[in-house]
Amino acid sequence: MGVVIRSALWGAAIGTLLVGAFVTIIDVAIPSESSPSFLVRAVAILIFACLFGALPGAVIGTGVGALRHSMRPKVPRPYLPVHPPIPQRPYDMWSELVERCAESTRRVAAAVQTVPNSPAKEWLQRISGQLAKELDDVRGIAQLGRALGAVDRQHPVYQRLLRAAHDFHQFENEVGRVALQMFDHPELDEARTHLEVLERQLPQLS
Repeated sequence: MGVVIRSALWGAAIGTLLVGAFVTIIDVAIPSESSPSFLVRAVAILIFACLFGALPGAVIGTGVGALRHSMRPKVPRPYLPVHPPIPQRPYDMWSELVERCAESTRRVAAAVQTVPNSPAKEWLQRISGQLAKELDDVRGIAQLGRALGAVDRQHPVYQRLLRAAHDFHQFENEVGRVALQMFDHPELDEARTHLEVLERQLPQLS
């Protein structure tokens, strides 16, 4: 549309100049008995040129611009490849519980690393390693549930996995409590009782 507007403006300007020049020539060539002032004649010529030059020129320019616009080659739109929709993975109720146990295992390992180096810490690290092994059993229970095609949350396999997630979370809290006590008493004799209790509370899924 920019071509049409520019053509209309150019047409109006050219029409005004042509008509204005023509009227000026006639005004100079034909003397008048009454001689109005130069300003009055200039305003009259300008009004006449706008009425009979600008308007027809704008109309003609619009037509020329529309013709030029229609003759311009059409620029094809760039082809945008349509990617197939990403398939949505079905909801897996087993993975949710396995990930909860895995998060507890990671947090336990991170908490153990904060304890001051001592024989008690080594014992606590062994307990953390045993928890990581129990996580493999959790994954095995989830695989069993998938293999059976269980979708009911009241299914015995799902209830077993749900208890495991609860036990892992409870064990995570106990590790945090023992680790905090070991900051004040890192000696093995002081921490032995707590570590023995913690080891007995380790989730046993195998």
